Amino acid sequence: MRALVVSNMAPSQLHPGRGSFVRDQVAALRRIAAVDVELFEFQPGLASYPLAALALRHRYAADAFDVVHAHFGLTAWPALALRAPRHVVTLHGTDVRHRRTRRITLAALPRLDLVATVSSSLAAELPTEIASRTAILPCGVAMERFRPIPREAARLALGLDAAGPYLLFPADPSRAAKRFDRARELAGEVRLLTLGTMAPDHVTLAINAANAVLVPSDAEGYGLAVLEALACDVAVLATPVGIHEQALAGIAGTLCAPYERARWSAALAGALASPDPRVDGRGRAAEFSSDVMARRVLDAWQSLFAETQ
Repeated sequence: MRALVVSNMAPSQLHPGRGSFVRDQVAALRRIAAVDVELFEFQPGLASYPLAALALRHRYAADAFDVVHAHFGLTAWPALALRAPRHVVTLHGTDVRHRRTRRITLAALPRLDLVATVSSSLAAELPTEIASRTAILPCGVAMERFRPIPREAARLALGLDAAGPYLLFPADPSRAAKRFDRARELAGEVRLLTLGTMAPDHVTLAINAANAVLVPSDAEGYGLAVLEALACDVAVLATPVGIHEQALAGIAGTLCAPYERARWSAALAGALASPDPRVDGRGRAAEFSSDVMARRVLDAWQSLFAETQ
């Protein structure tokens, strides 16, 4: 199976971690012997899409791919500029929820052989005729990168006070749906770390440096930040959106509930009181690893050809 993955989430100096989950999925696919995967990334922005279509045609004019798989709804359009037996798209959230982006995304979907979403809850937001033929193909957590690190060592590596405490808001504070205002209210006097422009190789350090990770989002396409915290055995509090309820069910020291300051503060108290709080989360995160999810992607690709045999 030869595949080309197309992503509009190329990293930049301002957003160095953008699209890392797509690159993790590509890396996991490349670990499968039966797959040959090429990755084409470009920067987001309205002017980028026609340029990406031209670049794809120019760069891969002499190549033959079995599948061209786009990540993010708008990316389906330049991906369709490259001929291939099968075209696939994975939808991630804002491509379905943003009014203008949704309209452009939905116009592309009938032209594709498979439409995937990162969660069943996101699939439910699609028109019925599309949702009924949607695969669930999240990217998964890179277990080799997200792992427990001694908390004091993580703090010292980031130039933080080894004694703490710290909390982590694992997103850019400017993204309104992530609800940084709630995390800031909950943190109070405790220093609240954020990812924002943090270098990708510091993200695992930031998770391990925190007493707990706060994910009080209004909405999530999937909820990878929760899985990354669990992979590091770090306590996490999250609203019941995306994958959060399934990921956190039954794990002591975590909370999945609608945001209420009093309830969340009570749940957070134990993590703040302990010098090195940990939860038993890595096993659960492994169920959603990038390797597990890459196998699902390959199965979905292969099913497209099995249907015609």
